[in-house]
Amino acid sequence: MGSSEDLDYPKTLLEYKDGFLVSKTMFTACELGVFDLLLESEEPLSSAAIAQHVGSSVDGMERLLSACVGLKLLKAELKNEEAFYRNTELSSLYLTKSSPKSLHHMMIYSSQTLYRCWLYLADAVREGKNQFEKAFGISPKNIFEGLYRSEEEMIKFMHLMNSVWTLCSRDVMKLFDLSPFTTVCDLGGCSGALAKECISVYPESTVIIYDLPKVVETAKKHFVSPDEHRIGFQEGDFFEDSIPEADLYILARIIHDWTEKKCLQLLEKVYTACKPGGAILLVEVLLNDDGSGPVTSQLYSLNMLVQTEGRERTSAEYSKLLTAVGFQEIQVRTTGKTYDAILGLKLGL
Repeated sequence: MGSSEDLDYPKTLLEYKDGFLVSKTMFTACELGVFDLLLESEEPLSSAAIAQHVGSSVDGMERLLSACVGLKLLKAELKNEEAFYRNTELSSLYLTKSSPKSLHHMMIYSSQTLYRCWLYLADAVREGKNQFEKAFGISPKNIFEGLYRSEEEMIKFMHLMNSVWTLCSRDVMKLFDLSPFTTVCDLGGCSGALAKECISVYPESTVIIYDLPKVVETAKKHFVSPDEHRIGFQEGDFFEDSIPEADLYILARIIHDWTEKKCLQLLEKVYTACKPGGAILLVEVLLNDDGSGPVTSQLYSLNMLVQTEGRERTSAEYSKLLTAVGFQEIQVRTTGKTYDAILGLKLGL
């Protein structure tokens, strides 16, 4: 940014301006089931055939498919001057519902929930608070009343979290040797994706997923098999109710939701419940200490503004929160991907 080429013709600014066009093109193809249809098809399909299957106009579908080709989400081949479309390897792997690495639900949540909140970013900046009331016509008492405003929205959010951990849960769980901590509490464990990764990486461990009653009920029903005996559940509100004793507490994308006051309140509770010699593992998106980036983390912090009470923080800020409540020997390690981890110990007496 600021190169002589940009000053002559502001290519970077124009790319930024069109960023939402790219996102909504990909989201729309996901919402209409284009990538799923092409995966199921044994041969490339014409725009007319795709439009008929998904119930769209032919003209609109032709334009959508053409844009997806430009974005390298689809490939096109001409037969008798008519284009026929198929998925790229990337789209089949990440944008179809049936793929083990599917990010389909992440795209749907981004399109139907995040995008609506971001329409009111200017209001969020002016007011310093989330925008659920303008986006969805509700005034929740707390952020999860907003996020879980219906069963459909709660399941959508839980699928989102499953998608998040599809990308880097194994990387996160292997940043530190967590094998000494055999009793684990996944606080705010949601769909159980990280808990399942934990027992996979550390076969001697057992995990308690602690979350709100309706989240636990949904996780049991849709996400965690009853045959998985090394994962248990406890219902509760971690601000209001007691939390179980454990060797290790995992708080993955939890602390970033809250104000510093609420973070300290929760972390003090975790420290008290933690066994001597135990630990806490925070999994978060980290900002650089000097404020230089990464840009993804900076944008995610804006997302926390439009959706929650919290913010993204630097490793130094997370370390300060942990030491304030008594955790020691704080270590920070990075995955090279979106999510990193911070480990703090409760030293034995």
